[in-house]
Amino acid sequence: IAYGLDKKGSGERNVLIFDLGGGTFDVSILTIEDGIFEVKSTAGDTHLGGEDFDNRMVNHFVQEFKRKHKKDLTSNKRALRRLRTACERAKRTLSSSTQASIEIDSLFDGVDFYSTITRARFEELCSDLFRSTLEPVEKALRDAKMDKSTVHDIVLVGGSTRIPRIQKLLQDFFNGKELNKSINPDEAVAYGAAVQAAILMGDKSEAVQDLLLLDVTPLSLGIETAGGVMTVLIKRNTTIPTRQTQTFTTYS
Repeated sequence: IAYGLDKKGSGERNVLIFDLGGGTFDVSILTIEDGIFEVKSTAGDTHLGGEDFDNRMVNHFVQEFKRKHKKDLTSNKRALRRLRTACERAKRTLSSSTQASIEIDSLFDGVDFYSTITRARFEELCSDLFRSTLEPVEKALRDAKMDKSTVHDIVLVGGSTRIPRIQKLLQDFFNGKELNKSINPDEAVAYGAAVQAAILMGDKSEAVQDLLLLDVTPLSLGIETAGGVMTVLIKRNTTIPTRQTQTFTTYS
């Protein structure tokens, strides 16, 4: 919605949303036609995001500190917290520069810690995590029964999509296709949510009057039945709102 992709040309458009934040990762595929946004599939990883990339860098510097100063700072929570803050700052720097420095006075036992890390080394530390973002993309395409060549637009959301390596992996996967990244990825969701709120409130303004968002439930919903088995009541990728009734008997 924030990108106004519903205004681009006539006919149906297939859009892939790649949302990589601080702690979670989501991929959604939707089709847009005549102001109707219909989510076809969602996939992702509820435990993947910027924090994981920070952790890799923190571990890297913990090992370096051990090598240089023969001290293990993992026992000191304050030192770890200061190192983590510096690593997050360095990670952000590496999205626009090829090298970042870390300078922390009196980090542990009175030892000052100064070091540098290159973008290439950071990419190496996180290479498996970065590559793993493509699996949910493939899964979402499979669930939507779409080939990657039929995707018209790719939209980046979430601060971690600023990482150049992630952009490159995604662009290469889609055979060099340009990515939509002109909107601040931290703000795109808030903008779209405000538009959705206006729609739900029945706002009469021209900007939203012809828009309809058909969302889906990303995970199957059900209850635990005899033997610890989950009985699914609502399958994942079901358009919401929806309801389902099923009668169960007690198990003795």
